[in-house]
Amino acid sequence: MNRRITITPDNQKLPPDYPEFIASLKNRIRSAQVNAVVSVNRELIILYWQIGRDLVEKQDVAGWGTKIIDTLARDLQGEFPGAGGFSRTNLYRMRAFFQAYPPVPIVPQAVGQTSCPLPEAILHIPWGHNVILIEKVKDPVRRIWYARMAVGHSWSRAILQHQIDSDLYSRQGKALTNFPDTLPAPQSDLALQTFKDPYIFSFLTLGASARERDLEQGLMDHIQKFLLELGVGFSFVGRQFLLEVEGSEYYIDLLFYHLKLRCFVVIDLKMEEFSPEHAGKMNFYLSVVDDRMRQPGDHPSIGLVLCKTKKHLTVEYALRDMGKPIGVSEWRTRSAASLPEELRGSLPTIEELEQEIVKKYPGQA
Repeated sequence: MNRRITITPDNQKLPPDYPEFIASLKNRIRSAQVNAVVSVNRELIILYWQIGRDLVEKQDVAGWGTKIIDTLARDLQGEFPGAGGFSRTNLYRMRAFFQAYPPVPIVPQAVGQTSCPLPEAILHIPWGHNVILIEKVKDPVRRIWYARMAVGHSWSRAILQHQIDSDLYSRQGKALTNFPDTLPAPQSDLALQTFKDPYIFSFLTLGASARERDLEQGLMDHIQKFLLELGVGFSFVGRQFLLEVEGSEYYIDLLFYHLKLRCFVVIDLKMEEFSPEHAGKMNFYLSVVDDRMRQPGDHPSIGLVLCKTKKHLTVEYALRDMGKPIGVSEWRTRSAASLPEELRGSLPTIEELEQEIVKKYPGQA
């Protein structure tokens, strides 16, 4: 049974076709609620996109204006009081959702092809995830990438927010490595995509006099956050893992096993700039681990040197003729993405500050 629209001062001058429009929306909402028993999320996301499309058409083409959303929200909430999702704010989000994924040009469709223009990943994540994506990620390519990662790794809304804030898209697969020369395909491609640069340890607070052990302890104190930053698949084996060779003891800072790569991952922590000696030391560690710990079916162990800073050419030369797969990445306690956009890249480095002090106070250098 249709309900009558209450006439209020706000909607006394409603467009002539508003009653027909609101009735159509109500029918579609009821239909979607029935279909939601089978596919809750997919139907809801499609419905919200369609409502956003209709709002754009009515406001931008038919000239209904912005105030119509207030009336529409009130009428929908009155019709579906327990449904939720039809607030004024959410209706604006639906409009933005449609604008983020506009219709594709009409082309002949293959038999069975869906007419929905939304990417599959978008249909598989909850509305709350989609709201974060349209509000935080403006580039459509990045937005789809984050959506696919959220689906593939079952990210919660909080984890999705964290990965966007830390600019995971720009860091994933960016470690400097020799993987193409030391690992067979497709193992090398998978390994390349597993490691990042830089790694963001925003959960750490390290003083100026901190050492490698302080960094290591901080990571262990926040092991869950550390594993989240490392990525899916890392299984912790041990810290200060002992390797004894001809009566001498050597200690691996952190040892992991990667379930998807099916290999051990040796991590060496550095509170300094990368130097070629670090690659030689890692090559030694990997040789011992492969000889002593690698099991039939395991792939070659991989090393990751996490350093404070690095120079690209120095890393390239250091890894070029190494026989073991090694990656080099920086670690930071703060992401550049967390700074205001206008400040990114504009802040002076420590070296520049030191030079400026020397210029101003030459007698105190």
